[in-house]
Amino acid sequence: MSSSLLAAVVVETLIASGVTDLVASPGSRNAALLLAAHQAEQRGRVRLHVRVDERVAGFLALGLAKASERPVAVITTSGTAVANLAPAAMEARAAGVPLLALTADRPAFLVGTGANQTGDQAGAFGPAGLAVVRLSSASGDEAAWSAAVQRALASAAGLRTRQPGPVQLNLEFAPPLADAIPEVAVRVARIDGARPGRVVELDGRPATVVLAGDATPGAGAEARALAEVGGFPLLAEPSSNARAGDHAIASYRRLLAGDLGRRIERVICVGHPTLSRPVSALLARGDVELIVVSDQARWHDPGLNAAVVADRVLTEPGDPEWLAQWRVADARVRDEEVVSRTWGGPLVAARVLASIGPDENLVLGSSNAIRDADQAPIPARAFPVYANRGLAGIDGVVSTAAGIALASGRRTTVLLGDLTAQHDLGALVRPPLERRPDLRVVVSHDDGGSIFSSLEQGAPEFGHAFERVFGTPQGLDLAAVASSLGWDAVEVRDVEALDRELGAGREFIVARIPRERR
Repeated sequence: MSSSLLAAVVVETLIASGVTDLVASPGSRNAALLLAAHQAEQRGRVRLHVRVDERVAGFLALGLAKASERPVAVITTSGTAVANLAPAAMEARAAGVPLLALTADRPAFLVGTGANQTGDQAGAFGPAGLAVVRLSSASGDEAAWSAAVQRALASAAGLRTRQPGPVQLNLEFAPPLADAIPEVAVRVARIDGARPGRVVELDGRPATVVLAGDATPGAGAEARALAEVGGFPLLAEPSSNARAGDHAIASYRRLLAGDLGRRIERVICVGHPTLSRPVSALLARGDVELIVVSDQARWHDPGLNAAVVADRVLTEPGDPEWLAQWRVADARVRDEEVVSRTWGGPLVAARVLASIGPDENLVLGSSNAIRDADQAPIPARAFPVYANRGLAGIDGVVSTAAGIALASGRRTTVLLGDLTAQHDLGALVRPPLERRPDLRVVVSHDDGGSIFSSLEQGAPEFGHAFERVFGTPQGLDLAAVASSLGWDAVEVRDVEALDRELGAGREFIVARIPRERR
């Protein structure tokens, strides 16, 4: 047995099982994996993406998996490199994204001895990991290794469990670590997926709305079709991929607090809705029948109020007057709306959304950026929209967007806040030997965490501490930072300049927004 043979079997099994993309960070203990992956790419059998920062690599793999809807493997060396995948693994678990972490390790007998770069790293992702599979170059054979890789990949894809997510394949490599990669042949089993459940049929009599949270383009299209076939108002978050068409209600958050919201009797929920408190309150109402649609083993029910959980639903048409009332109210609110026409986050988001072409992607950062997009008019045309809403973290957004751009081959715009951008500055490094994603970055820059001003800690009695521990202004010139890393960057301070730069195809746009506008 040898490290090179184990690496060859792992990479060959992944490719034979349908994996098309590998992401890797350089190291010593993972040398055999890197050489095997590079050899496979040279032969045109897989795409390899190399990033020096493991956290960037993890989120790049997450974006590749989100856009391709296929498992993606990410390779790290041993030690703290493994821990840097944890944020992406946590997001992948919460969002149901298939991710396979190939973590190189030292032989088990060295754990606890003080050997260099050696820790107890199996299970490093804790409860975020769906499974941990351990292999060693010192034991087993090619058939055993390949079978274990197939099990790990099936677990990550959720083939039998209907619950995709992150799996750790921990690989103990003994010296020699770098050798010629041998030719191997593997036999891959056909693993049938779990069967979907029954379709639930509903009548159209209750006052029904379709609520679409964060979802894949396919699930979002089904949510939109369900609303349009049933004649129901569609309350769609920006990353639901359902926010289009004449059934979508742009100002649904405002309307939920009024008479129409109180008259809702049934909610058909698709995806992961977590964006606003009015929606959370709706999902928790005891007088509302909540129908949750999910094609995975788990489902989203933060209000603990689900009456039915189903793979799919069919419904009879509802009362057309119900939809007409929502449309009239929506138009009235939009006419009265002023904030979306004033220079600030919502206007920036509206102009960015209006600039996206039908063959392009949009990625939204958490915090204010996606909420600003939720105030924008319904787009005239549908396009794929992504966001890391599993845990709604602000790290790794640019890396995720780069992965989405590479997997889809489409121009991808990412709209995010200044603190979110700072959390992923490593993703702005563009290695000259790597494929360059067609990426445009727009930063809504109000110099700090202004979202906290709308929460409890923004109350006047906490004003003495707010800027230091919540607002956290950084005073950073992000356009200069991006320019220093080779981006065509500019800063704008009004809507005319923003529209001009969006139309000119600028790569990196910083929209400066006064904090008081928040």
